[in-house]
Amino acid sequence: MNTQCPPLITILQQVTDCRSPHGLRHPLPAILALACAAIMCGYRSYSAMAEWGRHYGDQLIKALGFTRESSPCAATFYNVFSRLDLSVLETKLAQWAEGVMTVPEADENPSIEAIAIDGKTLRGTQKHTATICHLLSAVSHRLGMTLFQHAVPLETNEISTIISVLEAIVLKGRVITVDALLTQSKVAKTILKCGGDYVMPLKANQPNLLADVALVFDHPAGVADTINTYQVTDLSHGRIETRRLSTSTALTDYSDWPGLKQVFRIEREVIFKKTGETRHSVVYGITSLSPVSASPKQLLEIVTAHWTIENQSHWVRDVTFDEDRSQVRAGNVPQVMAALRNTAIGLMRTAGFGNIAAATRHFAAQPIQALALIGIQLNN
Repeated sequence: MNTQCPPLITILQQVTDCRSPHGLRHPLPAILALACAAIMCGYRSYSAMAEWGRHYGDQLIKALGFTRESSPCAATFYNVFSRLDLSVLETKLAQWAEGVMTVPEADENPSIEAIAIDGKTLRGTQKHTATICHLLSAVSHRLGMTLFQHAVPLETNEISTIISVLEAIVLKGRVITVDALLTQSKVAKTILKCGGDYVMPLKANQPNLLADVALVFDHPAGVADTINTYQVTDLSHGRIETRRLSTSTALTDYSDWPGLKQVFRIEREVIFKKTGETRHSVVYGITSLSPVSASPKQLLEIVTAHWTIENQSHWVRDVTFDEDRSQVRAGNVPQVMAALRNTAIGLMRTAGFGNIAAATRHFAAQPIQALALIGIQLNN
């Protein structure tokens, strides 16, 4: 386990309690810590969290900071989550995540620090017309943990929300990856202004720039000295996949896109060994990283790793924690639950678990270790 990880419990103690002091039965930090521990043990809903509090005995409950003999009931979790100040909660959790990010890598040759930004719809709440049903998240490529999330209001879209996400995280010295929808000049300007760099795919929403980049690689004779290529082939899951990324600096002084230093093309060929079927695809993109800062090999790794946000965050929340089927829809509860799931996943990632489903089984059998990850030690 990463002993340098900042203790989460100290962050939870800084979250504002919006409840009236009159008649309070349970401390807010204890409730939030219990929720995180329960999620790490595989408990998915706030009613399940209440069950967790009754399953593991008084010693764990007292260690969490509860002062009464009984742990909170499901109604208490619901009431607390619906009243929490989301801006405070998410800001504090972002501070903790940033602390984890700044722990030095063990690798003597660390990779480029990249952050993927993408949206996720809470489908269970969407079916019940909740006010919060789509979240935009920033996820570390390296750690697979969520650094920050922000609700996308129903009347807007991700483009109008991403600036708030960018301004909430540390960008200096880091690379931001997005999907084609968020390839916008104002997004690029914000990233550069905050000291970061970007890697962005191009599609039809930027038709002129897409046409210019495609022209560079479709007619390379005149700019051959600006082009560099890297290719890799993988054999797995019954298929042979070849990915070839070519970069060029031909548009550096031509395009007025903010900070553009290189353009690239990714050609992907997949051969299915069983049937012999072959599939081809081509994707174009742009980056503010210079050839010195990022080679074709490094760019291909960054683009491929962008899907970390789907594989290590969104997929885990849906499959392991059944988020898409959750029908919680009142007030802040859906977003609070998503934030706590993100935090629990981050804790397990910092502990070295690659398989989160296996991690939940481990902590269900060893709940004391879940508390230790939060920063809580049981008194002997």
